[in-house]
Amino acid sequence: MGERPAMDQPAAAVAEHAPSTMSIGRHPRDVVVLLGAAAVVVLCALVARSGAINPVEVAIYQQVQRIPAASTMVWRVLTWLGGWPGIAVVAAVLLYFRRFRLGLQCAAAGAFAWGLTVVVRGAVGGRSVPGWLLQPAEPHLPAVTGFLFPAGHPAVAAAMVAVAAPYLKARHRGVAWAVVVLVAAADVYLGNNLPLGVFAGAFLGWGIGAIFHLVWGAPGRRTSQPVVCRALRDAGLVPAEVVPLREHLTGPLEFAVTTAEGDRLRVEVVRRMHRRAGPTYRLRRLLASLEVEDEPPLSTTYHEAEHEALVTLFAERAGLRTPPVVLACDTRGSPLLVRRQVEGRRLTELPAEEIDDTLLDAIWAEIATLGRARIAHHDLRAKNFLVDTRGRPWVLNLTFGRIGATQARVAQDVAEALVSLASIVGVERAVASACRALPVEMLEQALEYLQPLALPRRIRSQFGQDRYLLPDLRETLAERTGRPIPGFRAPVRPRTVVTLLLFGAAVYTLLPQLSSMRAVVDSLWRANWVWLVVATVTGLVAIVPAAISVQGSSPTPLPFWRTTVVQVAAAFTGRTTPGGIGFFGINISFMERLGVRRSQAVGVTMLNLSATGAVGVVWCVLGALGVGSLGLLRGVSIPHGWPVLVGVGGALVVAGAVLGSPFGRRHFNRTLLPVLRDLLDTVRQPVRALQLFGGAAAYLGISGLGLATSLAAFDSHVPWLAVLVVFVVGQTLGHIAPIPGGLGAVEALMVAGLTALGIPPTAAVAAVLASRLLTYWLPVLPGIAAFRYLQHHGIV
Repeated sequence: MGERPAMDQPAAAVAEHAPSTMSIGRHPRDVVVLLGAAAVVVLCALVARSGAINPVEVAIYQQVQRIPAASTMVWRVLTWLGGWPGIAVVAAVLLYFRRFRLGLQCAAAGAFAWGLTVVVRGAVGGRSVPGWLLQPAEPHLPAVTGFLFPAGHPAVAAAMVAVAAPYLKARHRGVAWAVVVLVAAADVYLGNNLPLGVFAGAFLGWGIGAIFHLVWGAPGRRTSQPVVCRALRDAGLVPAEVVPLREHLTGPLEFAVTTAEGDRLRVEVVRRMHRRAGPTYRLRRLLASLEVEDEPPLSTTYHEAEHEALVTLFAERAGLRTPPVVLACDTRGSPLLVRRQVEGRRLTELPAEEIDDTLLDAIWAEIATLGRARIAHHDLRAKNFLVDTRGRPWVLNLTFGRIGATQARVAQDVAEALVSLASIVGVERAVASACRALPVEMLEQALEYLQPLALPRRIRSQFGQDRYLLPDLRETLAERTGRPIPGFRAPVRPRTVVTLLLFGAAVYTLLPQLSSMRAVVDSLWRANWVWLVVATVTGLVAIVPAAISVQGSSPTPLPFWRTTVVQVAAAFTGRTTPGGIGFFGINISFMERLGVRRSQAVGVTMLNLSATGAVGVVWCVLGALGVGSLGLLRGVSIPHGWPVLVGVGGALVVAGAVLGSPFGRRHFNRTLLPVLRDLLDTVRQPVRALQLFGGAAAYLGISGLGLATSLAAFDSHVPWLAVLVVFVVGQTLGHIAPIPGGLGAVEALMVAGLTALGIPPTAAVAAVLASRLLTYWLPVLPGIAAFRYLQHHGIV
């Protein structure tokens, strides 16, 4: 066997002594954990020392006590895990597996946590709970001295888990912390602590784990130059020089490598699954009006590196210009992906004058190559195109790539590339170059994905300050290809409907428990059904003023009857999606089909929402003052005095600071100022102002009558004005919750408001449930029929 060429002496010396595992060190995150845990424990101790008992704590304690007594032995065993038996078992297991250092640290951390809880208990004392808050029949009552604070068992368990966590795999860490939660629940069940005590105990243990990491060190996630050098040599390469490159905060760590043969390589360290789509994008994808495919599931970082290498090989074989992969190897910590080095600059680094039509055509030719090979890139941003010294584009970062992709996924790639290129060279040039290189059929499919909910955040972030880039791109592409703007598809998925039904069933089952389930059911049987029929009619009639309000929002005349049918359909698309996103989608699509530009259609819907919110706020303020002056509110007091003035002044100062900051100007002012200008323009036009604000007020008023008539079916004494105020408050505040139709939040607020008016709880619960079912959810059924009708006739 031939001898390997010798490396340069410094590199060889470093590689010879390079560790094969991640090094132990101190990490800044442990300082943050320590400070945060200390702050939580101190705040909880101040609350416990004050003697105040939160009724919510007692209620949680009582609910835990309802667990069947047959499980008592299981809970006692769990507490042993957070005591001296648990310390001994954990230390013995780790010593058996020859993890001597970790075993001793876990034992010491557990003992230290136990001792520290004893010290804190001496300073805080027991927490006494008034006898009237606890039922004499509770299975486990506290000791005479009261509940302990903080909890010792969760503190010990959390300390040991926090010390061991960096040495465990991700799934094992999740199981370990789940055990800590169960130990905390056991302490509550056995009557040792209230929830505040176990909460403070868990944070106390977490902070102790951070202390041990800062004193003795913990495994890190860094892959150093010697480790890379050693891994490459073990994989068969002979590195002569390894130079770390500039590291991005959220990007991969990279090294430039020169081998003994003179080859130049680029080594990427895949430290974490940093390019996986987050939960926000997944939620937005569920709301999109078309199916959007996920990125391929990748289980580990090494799987990610191997996957990218495989997709790159297939892409090279298909003729794609991409840096060749040399190998993928492991450092026994983080995997390495090694490619040939291509000299050049990212497309985002080029001046605008250097991006000519020839380069754009070459970029689209590479995208067309991916499409013909049915390989989806999943991240076709401008930064993932490298332009070499000869002016040729190279495609980078195929981590998200999928072999054998569907035509729809390829079209989504084209849409993402259109957005990214349009943000650099403008809409006209991006569309013109795409039309020269790609077939019309592929561009027509891509047109469907040019909507915000179908694009991940990494693509939408390229809009910058141009809020109309996506609408302009959509309309320009439709004009160039001679295709109509795609119709609106329902953003409701079967699993969303099932989830909504299950959640609604839970709300409608649990809410009557506020009074009495049997009493509520009996009142439903004795209800005046005439009033319930009237309530049902109000839910349908309220759609008419809603349509008038939309007409007043638009400077372009909208046909009344078609607008009304669209609002009927919006009862389906809007009330079954979080935040009413379906209401925006169907109205925007309707106006686009009438020839209104998408940017203007978005402004119309925002104006309508703002006007309805403004009318609701005015209604709430005036109604609350009127109801208060009539003395209808019982047991409700409004805080006053200097604390209120200071709080209001502080809130205004904070709001002004946020709106005046770059963040506020970028995220709030850019949206609020155009809406305010539209409101002022509408006020100057009496007819539109009457339609907009009068329609919004009529919609709220008629909808509020639905609650009042439902209450009349169960109680003959109905304070009509006050009930309307309760409805508007509940409707306005309840829909802030990101739940379809504000389900649960709206009902709870309305029940609380009616109870404050002196309505018996049984009648209040029955009226709210009946009103919401008949006036809000029942119109969803004709909304489905109207939506199908509009789709069939091409109106949306």
